[in-house]
Parts: sequence; C-alpha cells; structure tokens
Amino acid sequence: MTRFRETVRSLLREQVLDAAYQLVAADGWGGLRMTSIARAAGISRQTLYNEFGSKEAIGNALVQRELEGFLLGIQRELDAHRGALEAAAAAGVGYTLQQAVDNPLVKSVLLAARGGEDDLLAYLTTRPEPVFGTAMAMLDAYAIEAWPDVDEESRGLAVETVVRLTVSHIVQPVASPEESARRIARITARVAYPGGRG
Repeated sequence: MTRFRETVRSLLREQVLDAAYQLVAADGWGGLRMTSIARAAGISRQTLYNEFGSKEAIGNALVQRELEGFLLGIQRELDAHRGALEAAAAAGVGYTLQQAVDNPLVKSVLLAARGGEDDLLAYLTTRPEPVFGTAMAMLDAYAIEAWPDVDEESRGLAVETVVRLTVSHIVQPVASPEESARRIARITARVAYPGGRG
C-alpha cells in the first residue's frame, strides 16, 4: 500500500507542476494563484496546500524539475565530447543556452523580470539552491572523473566559472547561444588548465 501511495503522490505532484508550468508560461509568475493551480490541476486547494504548502514551494519544485532536465541534457553533451574539456564545455553550455531560449518557463521568468517582477528569477540567480548548488555538484563530480589531471583548486574554479557565466548569459544574453558558449568554454578551459592544455 505504501508504494501505491508514493506513486499516487508522485503523479499528483507532476500534475500540479505541469499545471503550474503551463500557467506560468502563459501568464507569468506574478499573477499565479494557488486557486488557479488547483483548478488547472483538477484538485482542491486544500490538497494543493497539503502537498506543497505555498506558492514558493511550487516555484522551487518547478525550477528543480527544469534543472534536472537541463542537467541530463548537459551530461549527454559532455559525454559526446569527453576527450576535450573546451569542446565539452562549449557543447554543454551551448545546449543550456539554447534550451533556455526555447523553454517557455524560462522565457516567462525572464520576461517577467525585465518587467519588474522577479520573484521566480530569484530561484535562478540569488538563491544558492537549487540552481548553483545542484549544477556545481553535478559538474564537479563529472569533472573529477572526466578530467582527473585538473587539480582540485582549478577544477573548483572552472566549475564555478562555467555555471555562473552560463546563468548570467541566460539572464542577460549578449550574443548568440553558440558564440556565448564558445567564449564561456574558452574561459573555463583557461581556468582549468592555466598552462594552456585542454
């Protein structure tokens, strides 16, 4: 019975997050109400509050779910270029920047922020979790295995550099995703290999 309850709860959470995703993508975060989410998900407000507790918790869960999808895609890109750090970084960053351009939730968050509503943007930029912490932990673990010749300090600096620059370019793009990815990858490789390898 416990497994059944967990499955039902997991399905409920996904149903709520799908509904919230569609509402945020269509109308932005600022106007999102728990009542609207419950109605769109086909559940009662009380069930919604019992499962998530607050709009902030839903925002956190939405960003976490999107981040997990991004990280899986990034790992595929890194694996395809495992032999060369700069090429791998360019592929991973390029994938992330292009997904950010194409992702309705990210687009909605960025448009709202440019209009002065930045509540959900904080999950991407000023809160250390989930974006920075999760992405840096994943990339650090990957780099330890993929590029064992990079010393610990250089690896840590390179990982932080690539994550922070990528998020910065998502929030405030200054060039095409491809060009930004090339530049971020070059910087990352120089930080990882100060002597010029990579």
